[in-house]
Amino acid sequence: MKFTDGYWLNRPNFTMSYATQWIRSEQKDGALHVISACRPVRGRGDTLDGGTLDVTFSAPRANIIRVTVTHFAGTRLKVPQFETYEEETHPSVTEDDQHVSFTSDDLTACVLKREGEWQVDFLAPDGTLLTRSGFRAMARALDADTGRSYMIDSLQLDVGENVYGLGEHFTAYVKNGQSVDMWNADGGTASEQAYKNVPFFQTNRGWGCFVEDTGDVSFEVASEKVERVQFSLQGESMTYDIIYGKTPKGTLDLYTALTGRPALPPAWSFGLWLSTSFTTSYDEKTATTFIQGMEDRDIPLSVFHFDCFWMRGFNWCDFVWDPETFPDPEGMIRRYHERGLRLCCWINPYIAQHSPLFQEGMEHHYLIEKENGDVWQTDRWQAGMGILDVTNPEARAWYCTHLRRILDMGIDCLKTDFGERIPVRGIRYSDMSSPLHMHNYYTFLYNQMVFDLLRDVRGEGEAVLFARSATAGCQQFPVHWGGDNSASYASMAETLRAGLSMSHSGFGFWSHDISGFEQTAPADVYKRWVQFGLLSSHSRLHGSSSYRVPWLFDEESVDVVRLFTRLKCRLMPYLYAAAVEAHEHGTPMMRPMMMEFPDDPACEMLDRQYMMGSSLLVAPIFRKDGQVQYFLPEGLWWDLLTLDQKEIRKVTGGAWQKETHSFLSLPLLVRPGTVLPVGARDDRPDYDYLENLTLHVFGLTEGEEKTVIIPDLKGQTAATFHVKKSGGEILVTTDSTKPYTVVQHD
Repeated sequence: MKFTDGYWLNRPNFTMSYATQWIRSEQKDGALHVISACRPVRGRGDTLDGGTLDVTFSAPRANIIRVTVTHFAGTRLKVPQFETYEEETHPSVTEDDQHVSFTSDDLTACVLKREGEWQVDFLAPDGTLLTRSGFRAMARALDADTGRSYMIDSLQLDVGENVYGLGEHFTAYVKNGQSVDMWNADGGTASEQAYKNVPFFQTNRGWGCFVEDTGDVSFEVASEKVERVQFSLQGESMTYDIIYGKTPKGTLDLYTALTGRPALPPAWSFGLWLSTSFTTSYDEKTATTFIQGMEDRDIPLSVFHFDCFWMRGFNWCDFVWDPETFPDPEGMIRRYHERGLRLCCWINPYIAQHSPLFQEGMEHHYLIEKENGDVWQTDRWQAGMGILDVTNPEARAWYCTHLRRILDMGIDCLKTDFGERIPVRGIRYSDMSSPLHMHNYYTFLYNQMVFDLLRDVRGEGEAVLFARSATAGCQQFPVHWGGDNSASYASMAETLRAGLSMSHSGFGFWSHDISGFEQTAPADVYKRWVQFGLLSSHSRLHGSSSYRVPWLFDEESVDVVRLFTRLKCRLMPYLYAAAVEAHEHGTPMMRPMMMEFPDDPACEMLDRQYMMGSSLLVAPIFRKDGQVQYFLPEGLWWDLLTLDQKEIRKVTGGAWQKETHSFLSLPLLVRPGTVLPVGARDDRPDYDYLENLTLHVFGLTEGEEKTVIIPDLKGQTAATFHVKKSGGEILVTTDSTKPYTVVQHD
């Protein structure tokens, strides 16, 4: 949201009250409280007829400084709050004639004490300026046209400083120059709207900012003021956290410690998912034909998904199998389990008027209501549908009781679709929460509710979702997928950009509809997207109006799906270790290049390639002719797809590469100095990773030592390998009792 007319003037409808001068400060309860006047105070008369901004500095965790800016403190609006995980801290306050400073370990907020000047510097331990809230930055704005009050702050950006994150956005990867509003919407992947808005960003200078407000926070990223990133929200108070992790990974570690670590998905979920698709016609015979077809073609399948029409049309959701299409759901589930498959069902929090649950929900006030007590309804999506009131504990328990029925039948996981189309005007929640602030936060309560149910029924470590909507903290309930894309290279590229932005937003696991949800891809797009999809954390073949089994595209598509599905299974010792790292530290499996190479300026804007874990570079191909350009950081890299050939292809980094690849290949390169653990099985993702393990050692220098941890299927350490090059030979020490093989690549 913009408030100014150029740099010097304000827009005529806004009355601005800027923090202008420090007045006094007080240390209390581990926090620093500062009063800032909204005009210069040169005498006692200047204390009259003017506002103040009360600024509080506190430390919810080490290296995080929370800033709360308040204009009027008497607001009683009930606002849902993001869940945060705080720790005991011991911040310090120092003060002299010129400054008062608040320090949380390696991060300091320094307030200038000078007449007519307001400035808050955020400093590294050596005094380096990270960012600054300075001239006309911190403010309260009053809109004369609407009477609404807004709180604002803006933080200085340095030369060459880029902003990343803010959720899953399909616009440019680097957010500089963009206006980004935190408002979840079902806008597809080709618009500025987003299903997953997260009011957290990080920069390439080692710090980030989390605005702790569940409402419609608006960001002007080097746009309204090109030297700053501004954020604003409706209300009389604002809270934001400055997070100093020194590196992009370090900042994500701190942010996810504060807002919640991603749960570790079960190992079986990393295999290939196949869906019935959306509006296609299907029954058990159709589904079995697809499952058998994959088996006949030696394509390992891990999860089979039933989309919306497992229930009767007009009844979504009643959680009852369509009796005409699926007369024996329990038997079908048992038969599919006997094939070794896990099963997923589509759900959403909307209750159609023709669902038997609607009347029950209305009678017990389980659905969102209008201010007059009527159920809020719409014909959009399902006829006459209402929406579950997730603020009502009894409504959540009721909803989960019906979900539990299909889980008790044997369904293993759930696709929590929608959660974005949540009304705001003229409604009330059972707990009287602000509808404005519940619009985005709804998805947190929705996905948390279903994830907790799965964890309760299936056990710790077995819960997994396939969720579309999200906000801050939803990373705790994986997995999320990228919404309704289309069948084109352009949509594939925008999908990747969104995944990179999600990686900067605390989400360790992310997926997308392979080959696009809308339309049906030509065979070349399908094959290129399969490569990308099976080199993502989670991999799903899904679409709208047509089936996504490979033989319906062409025979080579079968070869591509088989090759990359089996490759992913073999890479699971490496990939699951990366998943454990995401779970423990918030470092995403899919990593933007700048996150893994923060000191290489060439990596700062790359949005058509990524690192999968710390050691594998992936450059998807977005052209029918197979041409691809990608940047390779310094060193000698190895082509993983030539590993089984007589001579492995090597590529020298430090420059852009231009190559042409067949549909059975793409740039998939191993980083210099990598010890890559490769499993012995390629038919499933969940197996004993230590059984006949191979350690491929790439370009270790003399005396260099690497540690490789192999997890078990619960994410615990099964064995540790210490690998060192000495006298040209590879030496390994390990606590594993199982045989393994070492292959040296120099």
